[in-house]
Amino acid sequence: MAEPRAIIRTYRPDDEKLVKFTLGLAAMEGLAVANKRGSCISSIDPELMGRVIVHHDSVTELVAQTGVSLVGMVVAAASLRLLGRSDIVRDRMSSSRINRPYFEDAASDLMHRPDFANLQKYYTRSPSSGLFILEYGSKFIGLVAVDASKDSQSEQSFTKKTEKRHVLAGKIDHFYSSGTSSVATIRHFYVEERFRKSNVQQDILAFVARHVFTTAQDVKVIKASATPLLGYKYSSLRELGYSVEKQVGKVGILGWRVDAMSLERARWEKDQNKHSSDL
Repeated sequence: MAEPRAIIRTYRPDDEKLVKFTLGLAAMEGLAVANKRGSCISSIDPELMGRVIVHHDSVTELVAQTGVSLVGMVVAAASLRLLGRSDIVRDRMSSSRINRPYFEDAASDLMHRPDFANLQKYYTRSPSSGLFILEYGSKFIGLVAVDASKDSQSEQSFTKKTEKRHVLAGKIDHFYSSGTSSVATIRHFYVEERFRKSNVQQDILAFVARHVFTTAQDVKVIKASATPLLGYKYSSLRELGYSVEKQVGKVGILGWRVDAMSLERARWEKDQNKHSSDL
């Protein structure tokens, strides 16, 4: 029997459900990590702890607590999947209540962005764009989405009712025009936790950089945002030559920073030449 092998392939329409759920899970992963690291907050508020709902094993109950069905589903999945044990969930419930709004808002914003409306169309507008799936045999390992279109730096999100009406009226079409920008943006990135020890995340990020810079000469820099809270992504970007430009935000009650990071074409080409000379 042939050994399974890891492959990186382009997105297919039948991947839509898996990809959208995974992106939601990725957006909420920081909540589980923040709760784990910030669980000490619960010990300073005994009154709040007294009001904690202890029937935490019910996904339905967790969904009801969020007030937003889709995001709530991801909260439940992330909590039970990433934390695993019910006693840990209980001990960190108060921390979750404090941290949750930060991550729910980010997840809601992500799920209402133009690419979510039509993933296939959005990531095929520029030859340097792409939505890629990483698999090991038949197992899903992770994904990455890079946007090199003319809208690559847009942060537009259709979260308001008026904006949703514009989408329904077809006014989102201008986000699907073709063309390539000088800036590519990594919009989404996720690798299943159990595969991270193999550093496969570096392989897929290296693949994306090679794809972006070799497909079109127009792109001069790749940008990404990352937080040390999710160390596997942050450290992988740094190891591949991404530098921190500036802090662009904070997340969670303890204010973990979110950094804007970038990889210049000149830096990437220098590293490629050095690697070639070392062989």
